[in-house]
Amino acid sequence: MKENDLIKKLKTFGVIPVISVESPTLALPLADALIEGGLPAAEITFRTEAAGETIKILKRERPQLLLGAGTILSIDNLIRAREYGAEFGVAPGLNPEIVEKALEIGLPFFPGVVTPTEIEKSLSMDTKVMKYFPSEASGGVKMLKAVSAPFAHLGVRFIPTGGINMDNLEGYLQHEFVLAVGGTWIANKDMISAQKWDAIRGNARAAVERVSMIRGGGS
Repeated sequence: MKENDLIKKLKTFGVIPVISVESPTLALPLADALIEGGLPAAEITFRTEAAGETIKILKRERPQLLLGAGTILSIDNLIRAREYGAEFGVAPGLNPEIVEKALEIGLPFFPGVVTPTEIEKSLSMDTKVMKYFPSEASGGVKMLKAVSAPFAHLGVRFIPTGGINMDNLEGYLQHEFVLAVGGTWIANKDMISAQKWDAIRGNARAAVERVSMIRGGGS
């Protein structure tokens, strides 16, 4: 997928479920719950040993799912994410070596930033879409608005993650500099382990409805 098309999809979805899966056997029912809830997207984090196999299964069995890989902390993680079929990668911080490798292998990559200095570093590496993490702990949308203002004319966009939920979602998505938000509330680790597919489906549906209300259908 071309990066421009990816950006359009992310903006349309507005919310990207951040997923931590303990067993690949849970991959398909989880994906089906998200898809049936109208939110066919997932960022599978490399926080568990099951991440790589989960990405492989989803790429093969649920190709309609927009599939990302999160918590990419090494070149190995990055290469595995690409080989297993992830369409984008995300990291909590900005590691120049990983950003450079992502550009080299052609995997859209969103490094984590929280300060103007980190934003400048990302821009110097031709990366205009960044994860803002941890968002709420760093001052939330008020802080993000302040640090992003000097870079607005450059077309910088952010995917805030960390402490975001249905209660504060609108505060983020009403701003043009926010491409989408990442959130664990739609399908957190405990819900997935307990196989609460109905609850996950409902959370996805509620998120889709809220995004549509805020952004007028994501157009």
